[in-house]
Amino acid sequence: MTRTDSPADGRAPCEGGSISAFVALLAVALMALAGLAIDGGRVMEARQAANAEAEQAARAGAAALSISGLREGGLALNVPAAITAAEAFTDASGHPGSAAVVGSTVVVTVDYRLPTDVLGIVGIRSLMVSGRGAATDLMGVATGGAS
Repeated sequence: MTRTDSPADGRAPCEGGSISAFVALLAVALMALAGLAIDGGRVMEARQAANAEAEQAARAGAAALSISGLREGGLALNVPAAITAAEAFTDASGHPGSAAVVGSTVVVTVDYRLPTDVLGIVGIRSLMVSGRGAATDLMGVATGGAS
């Protein structure tokens, strides 16, 4: 007696195409893994750049000292000028940020979305990048030679 529902070469009847589905799922998983490696590396680099950008903007803001405070022999921050200088620096660098003055420290935050190259294939179109920097001017502006 022979079975009529099984192929002549002995394969099970319902296995046709199961390898194709496995390969398709494996390809998606490998693309996601490659995306994490490639786009994840880009995000780590962008975070370092965003932190450096925020720190530089905070330094630019901390340099905005009050003229009247300097004339009186003290070191005081011109708060509106510090915020304007810090935010202008972030605008000029291409990633607008926000600045605030806390006490005598200028704090800058830079947030933006980085488009993905590979993860877009699996539906992740962009990743968030954030940077934060703070600066306080302790010495004021010095000119001339050593004293």
